[in-house]
Amino acid sequence: MDPQWDDLRIFLSVAREESLSAAGRRLHIDPATVGRRVARLEEAFDSPLFVKSPSGYALTDAGQRLLVHAVRIEQSLQQATEDMGGESSSLSGQIRIGAPDGAANYLLPQVCARISQENPDLEIQIVALPRVVNLSKREADLVVAVSPPSAGKLTVQKITDYKLHLAAARSYLQAAAPVQCLEDLDQHVVVGYIPDMIFDKELDYLNETGVHKVRLASNSASVQFNWVRLGYGIGIVHDFAIPSSQGIDKVLEDQISLTRSFYLIRHADDRRLERLNRFSEALCQGIREEVSRLEAGA
Repeated sequence: MDPQWDDLRIFLSVAREESLSAAGRRLHIDPATVGRRVARLEEAFDSPLFVKSPSGYALTDAGQRLLVHAVRIEQSLQQATEDMGGESSSLSGQIRIGAPDGAANYLLPQVCARISQENPDLEIQIVALPRVVNLSKREADLVVAVSPPSAGKLTVQKITDYKLHLAAARSYLQAAAPVQCLEDLDQHVVVGYIPDMIFDKELDYLNETGVHKVRLASNSASVQFNWVRLGYGIGIVHDFAIPSSQGIDKVLEDQISLTRSFYLIRHADDRRLERLNRFSEALCQGIREEVSRLEAGA
């Protein structure tokens, strides 16, 4: 039996979702059908494509090899659809963006909402993960990242720089000891990342302050920001997040100011897809404008 595209489409969904039920929800078919179609592919290739692990369905070596070909077929079909559909003034279909949760919570919602308003037939999905999004498994069509990758068949475009500062709620600062220098932070509750869960060196903010004891820690930038805005401690926060909550002030602004960058990462093969090219241009422009607007009000 020769594998059909519909079976490969289901295989791709399981590879990306790592779950029969999640793949079924994405494709709007029941998990039992998903399992049968995967089994049919495994029979056709006479090789297991997945192994059940504690975290879900993981690709075998044969599955990894098939993934490369399945993605190429998917890309070819997408390009054919674009070519045959001709020029269109609006975008349509589904596009999934992977992003660290700081950008996903405080920038992408409004940027993507505006793009959606201009393209009513477009479905935009934001995957907010406190880890690197796996483009090779097609967890997303494109990724906003805080550092460029060092390997892989990828295209990288710098989007913009952004600023971060120490900050705290006014209620916290009024009740706590004065903060006049970095050494004073030893007397305060410091909010930051869990050290062994920092997935990118660019997120190791506190290393630049000389602070090594974090009393309230999370692998999520949004959780950290909530601790800060609720008055539980001092932490490094994105300037673009500060306007989303009243009563937050920067601390030691003249002594500690960090600059980081956002990058747009895509599969190199996707550069031929005009639909993704147009969306990427709108996304980058929107992020640049939103960072500038929010930082001006921080």
